[in-house]
Amino acid sequence: MRIATFNINGIKARLPRLLEWLEETRPDIACLQEIKTQDEGFPAEEFERIGYGAIRHGQKSFNGVAILARDAKPVEVQRGLLGEPEDEHSRYMEADVNGLRVASIYLPNGNPQPGPKFDYKLRWMERLRTRAAELLALEIPVVLTGDYNVIPHSHDIWAPTALLDDALRQPESIAAYRRILADGWTDALASHYPQGGVWTYWDYQAGAWQKDHGFRIDHFLLSPAVADRLQACGVDKDHRAREKASDHAPVWIELD
Repeated sequence: MRIATFNINGIKARLPRLLEWLEETRPDIACLQEIKTQDEGFPAEEFERIGYGAIRHGQKSFNGVAILARDAKPVEVQRGLLGEPEDEHSRYMEADVNGLRVASIYLPNGNPQPGPKFDYKLRWMERLRTRAAELLALEIPVVLTGDYNVIPHSHDIWAPTALLDDALRQPESIAAYRRILADGWTDALASHYPQGGVWTYWDYQAGAWQKDHGFRIDHFLLSPAVADRLQACGVDKDHRAREKASDHAPVWIELD
């Protein structure tokens, strides 16, 4: 079984690239982030045409997550995280698909920091940790994947001294991410590439792609029942090089 995550950075603008990737790689489950459209504008029929059922949690112009399943329809379990009733951002969606519980996550960026956006990011991460603990207690196979907007280690970015003032690299962000892992989750890419050097994002600015100035912010967190089944993982880096591509590349894992 292949599960993938892809921050598409605007599903309407990049629909041809997204459909191209789906047809070339045929993941069994695909989690999307930054769809940037309300539910009624989501192109579900385009995915159905190539054999994918889809659910979405949209928002006008910003954020938005979705889950696709090949030859199946994901069964929605939860949208959004509890803890802040006033939070209307569409950043979390959870579903059952083919015997797995899967969540598509678009964690807040947090810039500029310090400030309200960074405080929101840290609160959101604690809310995610609470939900993740509830899922662990169920003792079911769970995959929490998406754009976490956290660079976990200095070897997860092109230069150890880059972006040190960015919210993605703050000690508080990294500590919050590591607290989630310490509760019993496995970072799939980190487990297969402990030396780092694997990027999932390249900015559009300053020739980052051409210079390979990338970093890893798209992660797969696996519950124990899934971590035992992990066979392989990687990044579809060549899709970042295509015309009108997202600034993220798709990331995938394979389970036995």
